[in-house]
Amino acid sequence: MKKILRFTADWCGPCKAMAKNIGEADISGVTIEVIDIDKNEETAIYYGIRSVPTLVMVKDDDVVKKHTGVMTPSQLKEWIYSD
Repeated sequence: MKKILRFTADWCGPCKAMAKNIGEADISGVTIEVIDIDKNEETAIYYGIRSVPTLVMVKDDDVVKKHTGVMTPSQLKEWIYSD
């Protein structure tokens, strides 16, 4: 099962745009876990997060791919479903 870790921060404008685009994207069967880097520093360090927004796709606890920056809903859908 695919799971997306969405690394974000309250002060991050692009993160708000990314959250909106995720809400508009037609994605199903994917769990999205939101991780605030200010509240979960150890998790951000573990995944090597250097800037936000960053999406990390994990499958069976292994990192499959990462993306940093804002994506449109269609780009997001393509990123999730292209393997």
